[in-house]
Amino acid sequence: MEFAITAPALAGADNSYQFQLALRREPVIRESRGGRKNSMQAVLWISLGAIVGANARYFISRWAARSLSPNFPYGTLIINITGSFILAFFLVWTTERVLADPRWRLFVAIGFCGAYTTFSSYAFETMSYFNQGQWLQFGLNILLSNLFCLAAVLAGGAVARAL
Repeated sequence: MEFAITAPALAGADNSYQFQLALRREPVIRESRGGRKNSMQAVLWISLGAIVGANARYFISRWAARSLSPNFPYGTLIINITGSFILAFFLVWTTERVLADPRWRLFVAIGFCGAYTTFSSYAFETMSYFNQGQWLQFGLNILLSNLFCLAAVLAGGAVARAL
């Protein structure tokens, strides 16, 4: 999620924190004023977004297993597609169309999408199919996840630009 932190902010936005990517690829927050208070506020916004994202992931996964099938990771697929759409829409919309408070970026892009999207689940499930010799599910999971998630990124950006 580093790009969500390092993407340029719009002119005139509240730049009370400036973000920079450290060499070890972890976000570093430099406070320009307010010191520790701004760092704690950033953690709070990220945490609130993560609570919403993690719970959305849980309920969608349960729904997909009950409603569609427990034999294929439809929940992971749906979450990755919608998460790709949401992240692209939000980042394009807030960098090209509207002036948004930087806390929304913390809440949505880092907190919500970081907890909601499931690339680690996708990777584990895909390799499980490989290890079990279930070649059709292995191939379908790779193809569908990549194809539809990339399409969702294009769609999210296009919808945000159309507003």
